[in-house]
Amino acid sequence: MANKKRLIATIKKLISLDSQNPPGDERKIAEFVGKYLKDLGLKIKTYAFSSKRVNVLAVLPGKKRLKSLLLTPHLDTVCAGRSWKTPALRAKIIGNRIYGLGATDCKGNLASALEAINTIVEDGVKLDYDLIFAATADEESGSTLGLIPLLERKLLKADAAVVLDADDFEIVITQKGLIHLTVRLAGKKAHGAYPWLGVNAIDLAAKIIIDLKSQHPRYVKNKYLRAPTINVGTIKGGDKVNVVSDWCEFQLDFRFLPGSSEKEILRYLRKTITKYTKNYKIEIQGIQAPYYISPGHPLVNSLVRAMRSLKFSPRVSGSEGATVITFFKAMNIPAIATGFGAEGCAHIADEYACLDNLYNGSRVLVEFLKNYNFKS
Repeated sequence: MANKKRLIATIKKLISLDSQNPPGDERKIAEFVGKYLKDLGLKIKTYAFSSKRVNVLAVLPGKKRLKSLLLTPHLDTVCAGRSWKTPALRAKIIGNRIYGLGATDCKGNLASALEAINTIVEDGVKLDYDLIFAATADEESGSTLGLIPLLERKLLKADAAVVLDADDFEIVITQKGLIHLTVRLAGKKAHGAYPWLGVNAIDLAAKIIIDLKSQHPRYVKNKYLRAPTINVGTIKGGDKVNVVSDWCEFQLDFRFLPGSSEKEILRYLRKTITKYTKNYKIEIQGIQAPYYISPGHPLVNSLVRAMRSLKFSPRVSGSEGATVITFFKAMNIPAIATGFGAEGCAHIADEYACLDNLYNGSRVLVEFLKNYNFKS
């Protein structure tokens, strides 16, 4: 049976181990997690794709070993910043809340998972499959030193995956894709008193942005997600107030739904820009495909049953933002995300999680892992 006192001690320790990213150093927290699991008898491996950026993999062998299921939270946190009123790296408990950097994102979920594994080992439960546990680095900066190389280099292989990086017992089955890019426009310089002699790249950018945001491209509606969005994140251009700007660049954040593709988005962008100018360049910083898994998939069904059996209400939902579940799509590994943090508390000052939720999250994971069936 899950032990709440032990769970609280674990998350307090995890919060005290600084893993802010940037600068990025998961060595201490990885060492703690590795020792915790090794003491339970699990086989441990660590991988670092850059100095100080350590990932921990562990395996709890099952009795049949024909299939494998992955649980994966991350080790790093965002930076604390200067707005905290409670100590960011020293856990503080007030009532049912535990305050500290990473309490919700994602050290609370990490603690719940460790407690669940501890409970399964302590109770002598032999799972029907191999349980793989991966506590990864660099999630807060794109996972290029964590989950992505682990998957791409085949160091981490599983038949199904549960990402532990969500809040309030939600079950994330779909999410928007994203494109981050920079548009660079070229104009023609002229004296500010004679703007008709030049081509103002800032004016062009303004027209393009208004056009992009006023159009409504067709898309397949998704009951779990809002409509596609475009955000203008940055814009800059020009050299001097009395000079017609011959350059302007702006960054766009596209979020698009399953059923749409990055090729469609980029085609739409180019078509819009060329209505105003042919002197442009597009530089892509990042693309993540949208993701969808059927609500009838065994991962979803099993987790819903586990939550309901313990009298908790599952929330099957979608994510407007990008989580790591999309990285499993390229590997043909079905994945969902879930978690037990406090909604709205990730990345804020005085971040907290509810202790009852973390404890009950451990209980849900135990129930889920004990009864998971790859075919049900």
